[in-house]
Amino acid sequence: MKTKNFKALLPIGVFLVMYLGLGILFEYVMKIPMGFYNIPIVVAFLVALLVACLQNRKLSFDDKLDIMAKGVGDKNIITMILIFMAAGIFVGVVGRSSAESVAYFMLSIIPAKFSVLVLFVVSSFVSVAMGTSVGTITLITPIAVALSSSTGFSMPLCIGAVVGGAMFGDNLSFISDTTIAACNGQGCAMKDKFRENFWIALPAALATLVILFIQSSGADVGNAVVGEYNLVQIIPYVLVLVGGIIGINVFVVLLIGIATGSVIMLATGATAATDLLANMGSGAAGMFETTMVAILVSAICALIAEYGGFEALLDLIKHVFKGRKGGELGMGLLVGLMDIATANNTVAIVMANPIAKEMSDNYGITSKRAASLLDTFSCIFQGIIPYGAQMLVAVSTAVELGYEVSAFQILPHLTYPYMLLISSLLFIFVIPSKNSK
Repeated sequence: MKTKNFKALLPIGVFLVMYLGLGILFEYVMKIPMGFYNIPIVVAFLVALLVACLQNRKLSFDDKLDIMAKGVGDKNIITMILIFMAAGIFVGVVGRSSAESVAYFMLSIIPAKFSVLVLFVVSSFVSVAMGTSVGTITLITPIAVALSSSTGFSMPLCIGAVVGGAMFGDNLSFISDTTIAACNGQGCAMKDKFRENFWIALPAALATLVILFIQSSGADVGNAVVGEYNLVQIIPYVLVLVGGIIGINVFVVLLIGIATGSVIMLATGATAATDLLANMGSGAAGMFETTMVAILVSAICALIAEYGGFEALLDLIKHVFKGRKGGELGMGLLVGLMDIATANNTVAIVMANPIAKEMSDNYGITSKRAASLLDTFSCIFQGIIPYGAQMLVAVSTAVELGYEVSAFQILPHLTYPYMLLISSLLFIFVIPSKNSK
């Protein structure tokens, strides 16, 4: 057993101070739009890695390189990176028109008075299928803005429904980078995590629909604006979703989605043959930063573990949180704090994974339950922080379309993240977990 050493956690502290400190400086002091996302997170992690390498002079630099190489070369890290690439290619192939088709189809057959509910349901489906909450918000927010303008529903209510639905899908999707990171970090199958996670997300989603119905009922609404749609283009999403649920290997599922998406996009004329490969490359390139973060964090965590940092942190958690339920709550708060600091739920999960793995072993928490809690709590916090990418994209999209709305106007209407928090706490303290791994 390694000696406990709190100083070994210094690289994480350096990263948080650098990333969060500069983010606050740019966003709130210098008033730079989306200031948090002007900070190169890869550079921040490189500085943290440098600090880790300068620690523990008993080890030579070559020894430290060996430790980092073993951390980066872990099977789960390699699997995670390959899935990131495949998921990026899939999203690049199917593009955005498929998501719009889903939204406009539902709006064409459902009365305008249910438009807010439709926004939540459509955002949920699109996010589950695409695996990206930011991408979903980018696609559906313009529709929400148009609906608010034409029906009379408040802009914050419509945008809040979109953000909530996007976080529902981000939490459950088989190709979401948060799901990939949580499952591979905890060593569980995605279908097992989905089934565990589903019973947290479903009650929250149903409660959200009821609340949205109450909030939007009785309003004097106009006619909803409906654009053109092509239902054939949603087939790749459906195949990926169904394949993941029934337990087909994630690589096979993504290859099926890429193949069918390519055929459909070419056959419908949505994409030219010369552009298809370029879109694949763009999709894979879009995962570059996430991939580099996974590599750097795994290297940093390997050094921290070698120096005894995680032993010290785990010992502290044991003194604060007692029993399995306390351990589960501690795990959720751990990834939540990481998310508050980094404003990135995937990065938060990757950083929390090694500690959470130790916690699951010590507290007797199953790997699927640990992965579910990590993903869920990271999505709760990411969905409500006003400086997160999801909120910033939603607000900036509305402003670009000529409508003034702020994150603090939307916060009271983020019904789903709040319901997800309540559902998660009930899941921890009411629903018993099984001991078997």
